[in-house]
Amino acid sequence: MSTPEQSTFSKGLEDVVAAESSICLIDGKNSRLSYRGYDIHDLAVNSNFEETAYLLLFGDLPTERQLIDFKNKLASERELPKDLVRLIESFPKTANPMAALRTGVSLLSFYDPEADDKSAESNIRKTIRLMARVPSIVAYFDRVRRNEKLVHPKLESTVSTAANFLYMMKGEDATPTESKMLDKYFVLLAEHDLNASTFAAVITVSTLSDIYSAIVSAVGTLKGDLHGSANSRTMESLIAIGSLDKVEAFVEDALQNKKKLMGFGHRVYKGPDPRADDLRLMAKTLAENNKQEVKWFAISEKLEQTVWARKKLNCNVDFYSASVLYTIGIPVDLFTPMFAISRMAGWTAHLLEQLKDNRLIRPVSEYVGAQSRAYIPISNRK
Repeated sequence: MSTPEQSTFSKGLEDVVAAESSICLIDGKNSRLSYRGYDIHDLAVNSNFEETAYLLLFGDLPTERQLIDFKNKLASERELPKDLVRLIESFPKTANPMAALRTGVSLLSFYDPEADDKSAESNIRKTIRLMARVPSIVAYFDRVRRNEKLVHPKLESTVSTAANFLYMMKGEDATPTESKMLDKYFVLLAEHDLNASTFAAVITVSTLSDIYSAIVSAVGTLKGDLHGSANSRTMESLIAIGSLDKVEAFVEDALQNKKKLMGFGHRVYKGPDPRADDLRLMAKTLAENNKQEVKWFAISEKLEQTVWARKKLNCNVDFYSASVLYTIGIPVDLFTPMFAISRMAGWTAHLLEQLKDNRLIRPVSEYVGAQSRAYIPISNRK
């Protein structure tokens, strides 16, 4: 129990500094985001997901030899154990994809002989397996629920995580533009400091539980509507709008009835979300390369302009990521698993960092209940 003299209460732990980290800097006041000192815009334009993941995990951009070795390791771990594949095939086809992923990650530990090995070297190997295998879990489950034959991963290191996932999900190679845009999405979503899912994972590993358990905690947290599903809700809004001439009426209805406008505002950034500009450009590029889906960018653009004119609200990372993923061909209910595939890099980077100098995370609460009371025998209670 804490007393007011011992602590300052902040509901939702807002602005509470809970750790020291060298992984990610968020400057919410100035709308800046960097990974290990590299501005997110530079990484989105110049890097790729595998290189960015290496940076997050190991602290520096890899040399050419280091990146080749890292890609080789990732590619070699993409296939799932056969028994796990059979279990995924038995999942209910109506299961929530995030529930399927949560269960799939937990099951992965059954087939990893190093699951309970807590050495630093083993943890890095498990990190690579998780990054390689989580996309396979998502793609396999999606094929299973659509009654389609499983497409096994490509094991060549020259095939990116994004391109391999799209191949496994679609059953054919995606276009270069689609693969490149999904890769950029993975870069932009790979890390974001102590967000709810990362913090949940760090708390779990601080108990010296295993990395698989920590990632299950993260996936379960990301599943929540206030965290990982905002881009799905955004796309549902765009679909509900349906055409440009209905945007203003949609916004008016939302404001009149105090409905939340999905994809706008952010808990951390006081100004624009620094990732939004990159995603807006990505959505435009995809629209220009896919005329059949061009309306989603057009509706998004008008919705952004209308909300800004009415409420001066900036769009966040979820807003344009919705039309990006949808235009690539990702089903709406797979948007949050896409988030998880990307964030696996950030989650595991924080786990490795926590374990280097671990201390059990055990905050206190401010007690607001009844004061000292005498016990009353049950026969005397009214």
